[in-house]
Amino acid sequence: MVSEPKPQLDLDAAQWQSSGQGTGDVEIAFVEGYIAMRHGRNPEGPALVFTPAEWRAFVLGARDGEFDLI
Repeated sequence: MVSEPKPQLDLDAAQWQSSGQGTGDVEIAFVEGYIAMRHGRNPEGPALVFTPAEWRAFVLGARDGEFDLI
């Protein structure tokens, strides 16, 4: 499956949110119908941008342990 190219989103005005659980290293923002994710300790660094379908697949994979290192 080939994904569509993502638009260049203006993330400067994004309202970043972090989880109340864990260390809060990951932040997400909802911008123009997309979900952006960045490292909270490096907010000037790059952000990953997901479509809603990609975000859903990522979240479900994380819940199922797909990305566990152990």
